Amino acid sequence: MDNFIKKINEVKKKNELDISIMEDLSIGLMNLVSLEEHCFLSYAKTKDEKFLRTLNTTRELRKKLFALIVKKDDESEKWCMSKHFLGASMRLYEVGNRLFHERNEKEAKEMYNDAAELYGLFLELNSGSGNIKIKDNEKKGIFSSMKRLLECCNE
Repeated sequence: MDNFIKKINEVKKKNELDISIMEDLSIGLMNLVSLEEHCFLSYAKTKDEKFLRTLNTTRELRKKLFALIVKKDDESEKWCMSKHFLGASMRLYEVGNRLFHERNEKEAKEMYNDAAELYGLFLELNSGSGNIKIKDNEKKGIFSSMKRLLECCNE
């Protein structure tokens, strides 16, 4: 992780990267993935073709914006993994909101931590760094380091 933070700091010094833009865009992408799911479910419930058209438009926009963050620079499943990291993170965040609203604060915090963990893994996957290692026995995983990284971003 130290290598990753060092690399980010070097890139930031050169003004080549604004993590806050990547963060904002990725949160927008989370919502687009969620919209695609809602369009599908709305179509399944109603059989109204407008939901399929909306799904297609939303999907095309997501693909266009994904290309700004997710580089197809190898033979991996990075593109698909990124979509699933963001989708799962968004869903766990929403479950956390519901639990928090129902006053299940402990469970909500666990969901928020898991959502943040998945989001951190998305950022790691798309950071361009192959030097990040996560210890299997680390309870907080990549999230603690990502939090430190995002706290020091240019605004």
